[in-house]
Amino acid sequence: MDFHGEKRSNQTHASITDPEARLAKKGKGKEAKLCYTGHALMENRNGLVVGAAVTQSSGTCEREAAVEMLQEVPGRHRITVGADKAYDTRDFVEDCRSLKVTPHVAKKESSAIDGRTSCHAGYGVSQRKRKRIEEIFGWLKTVGCLRKLRYRGTRKVEWIFIFAAATFNLVRMRNLGVT
Repeated sequence: MDFHGEKRSNQTHASITDPEARLAKKGKGKEAKLCYTGHALMENRNGLVVGAAVTQSSGTCEREAAVEMLQEVPGRHRITVGADKAYDTRDFVEDCRSLKVTPHVAKKESSAIDGRTSCHAGYGVSQRKRKRIEEIFGWLKTVGCLRKLRYRGTRKVEWIFIFAAATFNLVRMRNLGVT
């Protein structure tokens, strides 16, 4: 088929080999590729992965997966979650607050985060530490062989993603000197 000049969408560009993969872009001006979206939840103190999941790509899959992973965090005490500007939406902030999670997300101009949250010193710490999540994804792509997957289907992709995240934790603990 000739798609020249047509706008790409999941209806026009379905994968023959992996029908569960969806079109997604990394940013404005970038090309859309058939892929899955991997999500990781990191604890700030040591940079270990405490939650990992894979979903079909969509516009809201990151925030939805974050809320699901936050629901599984054990304990009754209040926790914080650091995130980038993509998470600065009213829905995500309200979902976090209902789970007794303080959202330390980077603020947009019309932010859902009020002054009560951003005035504390812990907010600044969370904003500095949240960048460490990129170390995890960098390791998963280079050493964990997730840059180009050789698996098809959400279940297999999620299995290999969680396995690679667990391997990252083992390497990270060795480097931290934790036994």
